[in-house]
Amino acid sequence: MSKRTGFLYDDRYQEHLTGNYHPEVPDRLPAVYRGIQEAGLLEHLTLIKAVPADLKWVETVHDPQYIKRLQKACSSGNNIFDSPDNQMCAATYEVSLLAAGGVLEATRLVMEGELDNAFCAVRPPGHHAEVSQAMGFCYFNNVAIAARYIQQQWDIQRVGIVDFDVHHGNGTQHIFERDPTVFYYSIHQHPTFAYPGTGREFETGKDAGHGYTKNSPMLPGQGDNEYKQILQRDLVPAFADFKPQVILVSTGFDAHIEDNMSDIKLTTEGFTWIIKLIVELAAEHAGGRLISVLEGGYSIRRLPELARNHIKVLMDA
Repeated sequence: MSKRTGFLYDDRYQEHLTGNYHPEVPDRLPAVYRGIQEAGLLEHLTLIKAVPADLKWVETVHDPQYIKRLQKACSSGNNIFDSPDNQMCAATYEVSLLAAGGVLEATRLVMEGELDNAFCAVRPPGHHAEVSQAMGFCYFNNVAIAARYIQQQWDIQRVGIVDFDVHHGNGTQHIFERDPTVFYYSIHQHPTFAYPGTGREFETGKDAGHGYTKNSPMLPGQGDNEYKQILQRDLVPAFADFKPQVILVSTGFDAHIEDNMSDIKLTTEGFTWIIKLIVELAAEHAGGRLISVLEGGYSIRRLPELARNHIKVLMDA
């Protein structure tokens, strides 16, 4: 049965400029759009336009002083923020608010029942952003902000997050590591071999949140077969126990065999299998409610087909 699927896309996301030779380039999003458009899918989607996030939601995750510091850095004309990999421009603060706000708008439409699920093609990405620090091309943690919004605006008790970006989502993990109402699951290249160096199997949450973080680090060279085995072993039983009422997905396409940001060997078909599994988990536990948010993925050549297949799975759920 065809689902009511939303697609968040906004040309203004391209106004966040990262300079020459940076992998997180504006061209990533037109590549995503092109794949969906050329497949003739746009007319079957609900197109979502971004609106800036209300700061009250951003502040459920990020320290107000950090937010002000980012705003000031942009208005002052800085082109680096917190570390050299965070290239920025005068528009970065406003575009980051649009990214978080667009995800919140997609989330609202799913929570109100106007949509069954949504794919949010946003930048800058978010899952590396800590409470008070930008990291790994990320300024505001879009998925974490959406999780807090779902909890506080919609009185949801259990939010599940699945992160299959090839780099561990250190920010998302740290934000929720003491929180038993959010289950964070990540499958990523082993931190010995990949940025940011977190996400080992023994990182399982702290205090009241112990047991609500699960990491599946993968070794260089592993691909479709290993991912299928590990996701069935780790993610499926974790969500069977936790029973998330909504699922948020940090969708990173940078584990693709042709993406030079990692040594993982997932194929396009492997990525399709992953989102199919997550959609099945959403149907089983969350009434189908799923919001997918773009994180990494830097192969401009492969992004069109990856995005097309991803959103087709959401539509056909």
